[in-house]
Amino acid sequence: MTDTVNTSAWPTGISAITLFVDDLDVTDDLDVTKRFYREVFGVPVVFEDDNSAVFEFGNTLINLLGTTAATELIEPARVAQADAGSRLQLTLPVDDVDAMCKELAAGGVTLLNGPMDRPWGIRTAGFRDPGGHIWEIAR
Repeated sequence: MTDTVNTSAWPTGISAITLFVDDLDVTDDLDVTKRFYREVFGVPVVFEDDNSAVFEFGNTLINLLGTTAATELIEPARVAQADAGSRLQLTLPVDDVDAMCKELAAGGVTLLNGPMDRPWGIRTAGFRDPGGHIWEIAR
């Protein structure tokens, strides 16, 4: 790529992130994941239909989308299975990583790692939602 992209035309934030979850007709993963987001993150559902549930994280929407609808959305690309491995991590800032880890554990959330101090000076902990997506809390 030899041309420079004009980044001044790009928006300054991300408005929505869509996460793919198993369909309701296959499993109850969409329902389980919706409940996880309501209970663990305490964020409101701002839109919901048979294929999706959208949650508001400040200025960013997290859209949980069933895999059938996801396939139609991204064709000809393929939707990966939840157990294929993670290719992203979403990070949420918190005031106290250790205290939040205790709250998560009390709510039945299993930590993947942490809390730990990273070499770049940030304290973090990671966990997975029922759809297989990795979340990190950081301070």
